[in-house]
Amino acid sequence: MVSKETKVARAGRVSEDFRRQLEGYGLTTAQIFYRFPDHPTLLQFYVWQEYDLFPTFPELKRFLDFWTHSLEGTVHSVIVAHERLLKPAEIRSVDGVLRVH
Repeated sequence: MVSKETKVARAGRVSEDFRRQLEGYGLTTAQIFYRFPDHPTLLQFYVWQEYDLFPTFPELKRFLDFWTHSLEGTVHSVIVAHERLLKPAEIRSVDGVLRVH
């Protein structure tokens, strides 16, 4: 049997991703083009996706800093796409009133 406190705790749980979306984070996808040290003429790419803030992209910057300091592949270029998943509601004026009895 599940206690009342456990039911309340479960009902109050919100996913981390949803909480971040409420804080203004949107889904960011970055296509990172890089070169291998052994084959500098070849261009490879890596796709990175995370919730991030537009236009500063702190999470992407943190990942690229990690890449620069920890990985051997030199970053050539980065293409970024960003979309806020939660947007303000649209409000439109209505010219009439509909009454339902």
